[in-house]
Amino acid sequence: MNMMKALAGGLAGAVVLTVAHETLRRFVPQAPRMDVLGMRAIAKTMKKVGKEPPADGDLHTWALVGDVISNSLYYSLAGTGKGAWLRGGFLGASAGAGALLLPGPMGLGSDPSNRSTETQAMTVGLYLLGGLVAAAVGSAIASEED
Repeated sequence: MNMMKALAGGLAGAVVLTVAHETLRRFVPQAPRMDVLGMRAIAKTMKKVGKEPPADGDLHTWALVGDVISNSLYYSLAGTGKGAWLRGGFLGASAGAGALLLPGPMGLGSDPSNRSTETQAMTVGLYLLGGLVAAAVGSAIASEED
């Protein structure tokens, strides 16, 4: 598996996830607010090390950039070639499950991803979408050169 192709797929999955999330949250009241969880995580970490978090607008930007970077690396594990679709689906579903189960125990609150059944379904669906896009792009790039 070519690492650059896998990273390109991961970046595509992360960008699609972030754009879909940001669009959905503007139009659907029950949409997940993973951006809020990211902002809380950054602010909490900064306060623990004695730093003052940036203002909300900047904090939101930091959260989105952090999401794209971390999700790109994560989704790049879908790779290319045989099994990419299965890996992408598994990674996406796992990330969605983690987004439902982990925020509360991490002290970030559970409402942004768990406030309703609709919110939970959209949360898992968005992360699954990201994993499948990563697999699709990784597979498409790999097959272009075969």
